[in-house]
This record gives sequence, structure tokens and C-alpha cells, in this order.
Amino acid sequence: MYIKKVKDVKAELVNQEGVKDTYIKVLINKEICGAENFAMRLFTVKPGGEIGLHSHNWEHEIFILKGRGVVKNGDESYQVEENTAIYIPPNEPHYYKNIGATDLVFLCLIPIKN
Repeated sequence: MYIKKVKDVKAELVNQEGVKDTYIKVLINKEICGAENFAMRLFTVKPGGEIGLHSHNWEHEIFILKGRGVVKNGDESYQVEENTAIYIPPNEPHYYKNIGATDLVFLCLIPIKN
């Protein structure tokens, strides 16, 4: 069993093209605790921050914990807020933007590729 307080996990600035004012905390993955199937990450997108349009070969499960944002898939945009669950299929282009005055905080779960 592995138990860790979120406050004890270091936040890393996401330094990728198309990403602005976004931090990640990797909470669970294979390297940290031996998780074989899924990784759990906590994202914090500062007001006005964004994660630009991108896609992956794997699905995402997202749960909004705090804040307000826009999630876009291709040409459609959706406003999201806390207590919202989002499923993004593999290879679907997607985008996140914080449209609120406070941090947009969400959990993102993805499969671990072996």
C-alpha cells in the first residue's frame, strides 16, 4: 500500500509548447509506488493558463476539483467546473483553459503503457 499527502508532492511546472501557467503533481505511477495499470496526476492551471490543443494514443479520465475552465475537443468547447467528470477518448484532440479568477485544479488518470 502507498499513501501520500498531496501537499508533500512537489509541483513541477509543465514546460511544453502550448502550455502556459500549468503545474503537475504526479501522485501515483509505476516509478513512485509500483502501480502497474494507471497513473494519477494533479494539475493546477493558474488563471489565464492553458494546455494547448494536443492528443495522445491513450484515454484520459479527468475530475475537476476546483475552479472553472473550458475544455475543447476539436471544434466544440464546453465550460466545466468543480465536481465535473470528463472522459477523453484516445487520439481525440483536446485543450484546457482556466477561465476563472482562481486556480483550475483537476485530477487526470491515464493508463500506464508497459
